[in-house]
Amino acid sequence: MKNEKEKMLAGELYDPLDPQLCQERNRCRDLCLQLNATCEDQKKERQRLLAELFGKKTDAWVQPPFFCDYGTNIVLGTKVFFNFNCVVLDVAPVIIGSNVLLGPAVQIYTATHPLSAVERRKGLESAKPITIGSDVWVGGGAIICPGVTIGDRSIIGAGSVVTRDIPSDVIAAGNPARVIRTLRDT
Repeated sequence: MKNEKEKMLAGELYDPLDPQLCQERNRCRDLCLQLNATCEDQKKERQRLLAELFGKKTDAWVQPPFFCDYGTNIVLGTKVFFNFNCVVLDVAPVIIGSNVLLGPAVQIYTATHPLSAVERRKGLESAKPITIGSDVWVGGGAIICPGVTIGDRSIIGAGSVVTRDIPSDVIAAGNPARVIRTLRDT
């Protein structure tokens, strides 16, 4: 039988009030609080906190404040930049490629809830993983919804709500986000 964390990571309904999950979220919140209290000149401390938060050393540039649920479900390539006020609900894996720019207040949500009100009353939730390819730029205030994949080299316009997969080499914008242009790299 699966425990609640195993159910969560498998995309099944799980109890978010499970003691193990609460403990892991509290650990993450404490690390985010410490990270968000650091200054630019505390580079070594910031890097130490990021390694502890994400579960491995990273060269990511995270501009505080930054918030996430677990941290350890976030997998980063190299040279990832999170601008101010980014939120990552990493209930399921969030995989971000290399050379990715995330504008201020970008929100990445893997968490979701049952459509049925009867099911929601039970207090269970689930999650769908999110993948953001390499060389992607996500404009400020964009929201990436559960289960979405954004292809390599694409751009997501500021304020967009990405509800479905976006292919590589395009600009997508709007609510819901839709492809508005194909990119040709020179």
